[in-house]
Amino acid sequence: MIESTAMSQLGENLYEKLINEEDARVCKAIDERACRQVPGNFFKLLLSYFCSKLGDALANPKIVLPWVMEVLQAPVYLLGFLVPIRESGSLLPQLLIASYVRRQPKRKWLWVMGSVVQAVCILAMAAVVWSLDGALAGWSIIALLVIFSLARGLCSVAAKDVLGKTIPKSQRGQVNGWSASVAGLVTVLLALGLMLSDWELSVWGCTLLLGGAGMMWLVAASVYARLKEYPGETAGGGNAITEALHRLSILKQDKPFRRFVITRSLLLCSALTAPYYVVLAQQQVGQSGQLLGLFLLASGLASLLSAPFWGRFADVSSRRVMMWAALLTAALGVGVFALYSFKSDWLGYSLVLPVFYFFLSVAHQGVRVGRKTYVVDLAEGNRRTDYVAVSNSVIGVVLLLLGVSGWIASALGVSWAILLLSLAGAAGALLARSLPETNAE
Repeated sequence: MIESTAMSQLGENLYEKLINEEDARVCKAIDERACRQVPGNFFKLLLSYFCSKLGDALANPKIVLPWVMEVLQAPVYLLGFLVPIRESGSLLPQLLIASYVRRQPKRKWLWVMGSVVQAVCILAMAAVVWSLDGALAGWSIIALLVIFSLARGLCSVAAKDVLGKTIPKSQRGQVNGWSASVAGLVTVLLALGLMLSDWELSVWGCTLLLGGAGMMWLVAASVYARLKEYPGETAGGGNAITEALHRLSILKQDKPFRRFVITRSLLLCSALTAPYYVVLAQQQVGQSGQLLGLFLLASGLASLLSAPFWGRFADVSSRRVMMWAALLTAALGVGVFALYSFKSDWLGYSLVLPVFYFFLSVAHQGVRVGRKTYVVDLAEGNRRTDYVAVSNSVIGVVLLLLGVSGWIASALGVSWAILLLSLAGAAGALLARSLPETNAE
């Protein structure tokens, strides 16, 4: 009993130091029972988010899964399905999933279930790598990725609502910020390992990598299950299709929310331009493993160094976080386009584009932390679930439509795709400036 009390006190002290606020235990927008559980819930969320983010890094659809498909000699045309399925597949069904989520007084179990399903899918991919090859292996991975993405969508809807019920309003950004930072540290170590070792990611290596990713989601589910969540609102959980169509009316009736969705659509530029930086580097520098390691290192360092800053900034003004992150994305894209147009030989130095990619990843962290914190703070109760589901479903459609950027890259060149997407980011920054503040006392 004494040991348990001591551990609890140690946890509270560490929580107060991490939050670094005199009123760390002042609870905004959560009830009194949840307030007493904040320190423990904070660290459980932190650890579970870290594990899921690390799993995402180990099974990255932009780097790891294409590598796996190539090792298995899967048809090349399947590579084009990976990122759209991974992103849109988890976003589009959320409008329907939200009705089921609303009927659950405790929603942490939905996140746990979704995390377990993701783990099973990734572990099944590891088994595919070990036992199959060619078209059968490729299509098996695609099918598992579809199921994985649907489970990820369930986790997304439930997670934001649980976060809003268990963590005070002024501290939610830091949960996302710190977890992304620690996951970034591990990504940095992984990148250094790839750069310094001669380890070949063949069938055995890919199996091990995906197996490790699957285990991360199982650990995340185990930790999340231990959250202290109290029953919440369950109103409005009617027929899924009817409720989904009804919720779409929010876009027409709720002007601040509609403006946020449009802004978020424009801010997709921070994610969509990233692959083109890598492709441009391959064109200018070559296909060396060291170059890939530099990009992984840039991405990991960006998460490690910038996420806590963006988290604290988001708790002050998530609107301004989105605005400044979008401006940074736009400036970087214009800079890369200018270098390619007038000083293309500079891009032949192996460090140049990874440095640009580092700052792009910093901006993308700001976009992610800012828009996640903004939508959670914009509404309370079940309205929050509606906002998350509607915005994510709309963004899923927009992602598919923005596949036209691939045509632009093919027809006009990679640098033009970067420029046009970056200009969309500049427009997003202007629109973010007009959003209402959600952090006001």
